[in-house]
Amino acid sequence: MEGGQHLKNPLRAYIFAGLAVLFWSTAASAFKLTLGHIDFIQITFAATLTSCIALFLVILFQRNLYLLRLTTRDQLTRSAILGLLNPFLYYIVLLKAYSLLPAQVAQPLNFTWPLMLVVLSIPLLNQKIPIGSIGAMVISFCGVYLISSQGAPFSPGFSDPFGVMLALGSSVLWALFWIYNVRDTRNEVIKLFLCFFFASFYITFTMIFIPGAWAFNLPGIAGGIYIGLFEMGFTFVFWLKALQYAASSDKVSNLIYITPFFSLLFISLVVGEEIYFTTFGGLLLIVAGIILQKYITAGQGQTE
Repeated sequence: MEGGQHLKNPLRAYIFAGLAVLFWSTAASAFKLTLGHIDFIQITFAATLTSCIALFLVILFQRNLYLLRLTTRDQLTRSAILGLLNPFLYYIVLLKAYSLLPAQVAQPLNFTWPLMLVVLSIPLLNQKIPIGSIGAMVISFCGVYLISSQGAPFSPGFSDPFGVMLALGSSVLWALFWIYNVRDTRNEVIKLFLCFFFASFYITFTMIFIPGAWAFNLPGIAGGIYIGLFEMGFTFVFWLKALQYAASSDKVSNLIYITPFFSLLFISLVVGEEIYFTTFGGLLLIVAGIILQKYITAGQGQTE
């Protein structure tokens, strides 16, 4: 049984959060390495199907199968729409960006989703944005410019423009998914499983119309399975467990900001990319702007 004081265990919270941060930090390297063997559509197929199976096993382990039977037709429709947004479109766009850009560029650009969340909350949630928040976003978007310059801040244009657009577009898709998903009060694992369940049908249908899409190889399959387990499936459950055990969810949530820095370390060591000074500097600006935005928003909430 989950509840009461049993859940408040800071040590377990940090262990689960640490595992989530570790695995998410390897995602960019896994994307890039697997793209060397199969294409972005094939990776989306293998990873989505793997994650769907993994999440179903989690539901069985947690003895929550009855929650699936309680799902209404309207909830299924909602999951079908959200599954189109994420993981289907989100990972197709993100992985295509990785195929066009160095991992050290695509990863931090994708990490701008908290900024996109703020921007989209204006028209979609009717939220008012304070002047300080605009300044914080300017700081982060200066970081986007630096990263996109790929070591040449005064002579930009080295990054593939379409790749940059896709990487930033993936952050928009994730922010949209978060906005429309957060109001759904169903069990988080159930919601995520159903999104992957419907996405499995979407990506399978897509594969039918792509010549050679079924020509997998062992390294590509292995990479897709790894991504499905440790970027999508189990790692999300680790993060949920961390938040459940945390005495203060804010302290645990702040650990997410170290993920892109660890990711750069893996990109350097595993993928072999030489990290540009503009990548590290730009990432610092993006994270600084996101953190500043967070505290400005929190301060505004306290004064209202």
